[in-house]
Amino acid sequence: MKNRNVVIIGGNSGIGKSVVEKLESQGANVFAYSKSGAIGKQLDITENFEIIEGLPERIDGLVYCPGTINLKPFHRFTIEDFKDDYQVNVLGAVRVLQACMKGLKKSGSASVIFYSTVAVSVGLSFHSSISSAKGALEGLAKSLAAEWAPSKIRVNVIAPSLTDTPLAFNLLGNDEKREASNRRHPLGRYGQPEDISSSTIFLLSEESSWMTGQILHLDGGISSIKVM
Repeated sequence: MKNRNVVIIGGNSGIGKSVVEKLESQGANVFAYSKSGAIGKQLDITENFEIIEGLPERIDGLVYCPGTINLKPFHRFTIEDFKDDYQVNVLGAVRVLQACMKGLKKSGSASVIFYSTVAVSVGLSFHSSISSAKGALEGLAKSLAAEWAPSKIRVNVIAPSLTDTPLAFNLLGNDEKREASNRRHPLGRYGQPEDISSSTIFLLSEESSWMTGQILHLDGGISSIKVM
C-alpha cells in the first residue's frame, strides 16, 4: 500500500478507523472524511455536493464506510425510515463515487470497496429497511464493476455479520447480548473491526487485482453453514 492514495469516507470510528490505522502503518496516503471531522476533513454525505475538497488528483482506493442499523418490525417503519437508510447507504455512496470518479480513472489500478450486511443474503427479522438499502448498494457495486472494468477500476463489497462497532452498541451492550450473538455464529464469536479491515486492505491491494464485482461474506459462517 506504500504511496497509494486511498480515500476513506467515515473513518473516525469502528471499521473505518481500523482501516485508516492499517493503511497508515503500511505507508499509504490516507484522505479521511467523516461527518464530525474528528479524523481528517468534515463531509456530510447526506447533503448534495459535486466536489469533495482536498481529494488527491489520483485516487488508488476508495472505501465507503457510512451505514445505519435501524431494526424494528416492518409495521413500525415509516417511509421516512426507508428514505433515511437509502440516503446514507446508497445515495451518499453515489455522491462520493461521482466526486471521485475522475481520480479513480487516473489510477490505472483503482479499488472501490463498500460494506453491506449478511441480512441481504439471509432473511432476518426486523431488517427490512437496512436490507433493502444494502441490497441496492450491492446492485450498484456489481453494475459499476462491469461498467468500470475497462478503466481498470475494481468494485467489491464486504458483507459482514454483527461487528463490534459504535453503530452496533445497542446490539452488544451487555454480556447477555454479546454471549447470545456469539452463539448465533458458527465460529462462536461476533466480528471485530480488525476482521473486516484486514480484508479491506486485501481488496485495496494488488494481491486482489483479479477480483471485481464480488460480495465477500465475512460473517463467522452465519450465511453459509450450520453447525449440528
